[in-house]
Amino acid sequence: QVQLVESGGGLVQAGGSLRLSCAASGFTFNSYTMGWFRQAPGKEREFVAAINRMFGITYYLDSVKGRFTISRDNAKSTVSLQMSSLKPEDTAVYYCASKRSNGLGPTGYEYWGQGTQVTVSS
Repeated sequence: QVQLVESGGGLVQAGGSLRLSCAASGFTFNSYTMGWFRQAPGKEREFVAAINRMFGITYYLDSVKGRFTISRDNAKSTVSLQMSSLKPEDTAVYYCASKRSNGLGPTGYEYWGQGTQVTVSS
């Protein structure tokens, strides 16, 4: 049974930092590209970042470049999102997702976590 379980969300002031983690199980983790998405109230879900399965190549939403860093630990089957210089507009539910494709684009994700809330106060 595939499971993706996010943790690390919370309330933080603007300019602060948070680290999200996603623990994966039920599939061969190092064969999957991992991504983070977010959905703010009343908005569509949007892609945030991805890291590919083979070489750890990363790709980011323009508005988070330089502030967010995605990383993975294949030995522990985890993917993380280090978020710094947070802004109120980063407030959203953040989701971890996985896909077999090695592409870093925002489509084709097969498995999703339940999400973790990130709230950035001004």
